[in-house]
Amino acid sequence: MPALAWRECREREEIIDLKSILDYLFTERGLDFSGYRPAMVERRIRQRLGATSSADFKEYLSYIQSDADELDHLIDVMTINVSQFFRDTLTFELIAGKILPAVILEKTRARDHSLRIWSAGCAKGEEVYSLAILIKELLDREGIMVNLHIFATDIDKSALAAAENALYPLASIENIPYRLLTKYFTREGESFRITPEIREMVTFTHYDMLDKKHSVPQESVFGNFDMVFCRNLLIYFNAEYQEIIFEKLYHSLAENGYLVLGEAETPAMKFLNDLNRVSDFSPIYRKRQEKKVHS
Repeated sequence: MPALAWRECREREEIIDLKSILDYLFTERGLDFSGYRPAMVERRIRQRLGATSSADFKEYLSYIQSDADELDHLIDVMTINVSQFFRDTLTFELIAGKILPAVILEKTRARDHSLRIWSAGCAKGEEVYSLAILIKELLDREGIMVNLHIFATDIDKSALAAAENALYPLASIENIPYRLLTKYFTREGESFRITPEIREMVTFTHYDMLDKKHSVPQESVFGNFDMVFCRNLLIYFNAEYQEIIFEKLYHSLAENGYLVLGEAETPAMKFLNDLNRVSDFSPIYRKRQEKKVHS
């Protein structure tokens, strides 16, 4: 067989074996990674090939079929759990100085005492705890009481367990102002733990953004969120899946609600006219008020 033909045949076999691994993940754990970018999927699975000394994808499939612990390791590398407290400092400064005060002011004027927030793809909790700290600071400073509901979801159950444990290494907290660090964290050896008052502000739940049965996390009962965070998640999916996820994000927003994306992310094309970017310096968008039709 000519070298080129052999290589093409080998590549087809690898694609089939890769798909078999993804099918097995879906069958065993209900996790659908088929919409992830192919290069990213292959790169992350190859990490585990090396770790398990598997010769190829077919051998690795046999490995995970016989070792449930390795299946957990694979899920860990397939999910995206990279984060820090107050990551992208400018975005959080904008939220603290402009967005949150505006939301609270509008709600106070409307005599609406609820505040609903969703962090989609929360990883180990650094981002949503950062937001909880900002909200606590604002409410205490203004002497305001609200009926607060913060929901944080992720596909990775081990990441959610780490978020609920709320213990972080030094690398995670390096962007936190010293005043906030000493106020809302306690040191445990070389790590730092979130204080209970912040931990108790957040409800962590397992949720797949491609769940076809539920458009929002079941624990939230309904959407109507004043703010939705979904940062650095969309970029890992192909265009078709991005649109499916963005459809959920958009419809989960309350009227005039805010959507916070990652630096490299933009709204799906079909929603560009339904959202206003609130700053040239940060990917924060506001849902436009729907026009009322008068009879």
